[in-house]
Amino acid sequence: MTGELSPIDKAKFVAAKRAADFVEDGMRVGLGTGSTAAWLVRCLGEKVRDEGLRFRGIPTSTRTAQLAREMGIEVISLDEAKWLDVTIDGADEFDADLNLIKGGGGALLQEKIVATASDQMVVIADAAKEVEHLGAFPLPIEVIPFGWQTTQALVEETLVALDVMGRKATLRMNGDAPFVTDECNHILDLHLGRIGNARQVAMVINQIPGVVENGLFIDICDQVVIGFGDGRVEVRDINAGTVSEDQIEFADDENMFQDL
Repeated sequence: MTGELSPIDKAKFVAAKRAADFVEDGMRVGLGTGSTAAWLVRCLGEKVRDEGLRFRGIPTSTRTAQLAREMGIEVISLDEAKWLDVTIDGADEFDADLNLIKGGGGALLQEKIVATASDQMVVIADAAKEVEHLGAFPLPIEVIPFGWQTTQALVEETLVALDVMGRKATLRMNGDAPFVTDECNHILDLHLGRIGNARQVAMVINQIPGVVENGLFIDICDQVVIGFGDGRVEVRDINAGTVSEDQIEFADDENMFQDL
């Protein structure tokens, strides 16, 4: 089955498979949202089934919770867990300092809450997600539905004073209706092009009435696991200042591909 995957999907898979090794028996693990995080949940489900791994997963979205249960993973809430050993999640972009843009899957609020309630955050991504400067991927911000157009206007006005290339904000849609998050909010995608000072943008945007949270994850990620289409994996630890490489071997009859 792996022979039918695109190079990008293979890269996501090997990153997820390597990151699954961070999970040990008895841990409380934050489970991210998105295509790469879905590979992780499948990899962990395989370890639960085949190796007897036992841990409790705290999903960052209803989609992830459903998949985790289907994979045989015990799911609990963040309130039940209180504090996590590790959160493993994907990213839409990451830079050399492991600052991130997240929220392409629409779960940025729960993702940030879970990540910051963890001893460490591990990001899994294909190599294409690494950028010199954040901002090419539209920055999602979660806003309450009430007065969202006013919030959009305030955001665009605020961006004029910030070090960004673009200032257009668009309402994310789901077909003909606005996209709705798990918290029943909307998402504005900010087309910034390039973010010169991500920390400043994150702080200023969050001060605007109507904004719940933004998709900039600053000083939250501890390690990134980067997958490549040829099975190589690079692990970078921002705290230890180390970089390691592995080669992930996979068979064409991997169990997790049977349902794809």
